Amino acid sequence: MKMKNPMLVVTDMNRSVTFYQKVLGLHVIMDFGANVTLTGGLSLQTRESWAEFLGIHPSELGWCGKVSEIYFEEDDFDAFAGNLRAFDIHYVHPAMTHTWGQRVVRFYDPDGHLIEVGTPICKKTCANACTGLFVCSFRFSALC
Repeated sequence: MKMKNPMLVVTDMNRSVTFYQKVLGLHVIMDFGANVTLTGGLSLQTRESWAEFLGIHPSELGWCGKVSEIYFEEDDFDAFAGNLRAFDIHYVHPAMTHTWGQRVVRFYDPDGHLIEVGTPICKKTCANACTGLFVCSFRFSALC
């Protein structure tokens, strides 16, 4: 078994597709109207159709963007973080550096889903994290 597509419920498909295209550079690979799949496997589903699939009223769907996130890695992180200024972004925090050396920025999409974009996790970052009190329990080859 393998996971294929994380899915986000959205209130306005066109607005969300435009956001993911312009801000994160994703492209539509499948468009079924109420469900759109973007490069990287991210799927967007309209609120109404998702509620219909579940057999509930759309008002019964909760919203909380602080319990999960969609994670991306960007090789040219500084350029990406700089380009974010051109968009009306609601930041969780500006670009920062974690204790393990990875630089990240977190912000919300138009529906309040939390997005993290960071520098790629690689052997150098992991090697820095594996000094001192940190213990690495994963294989670098799987990450780089």
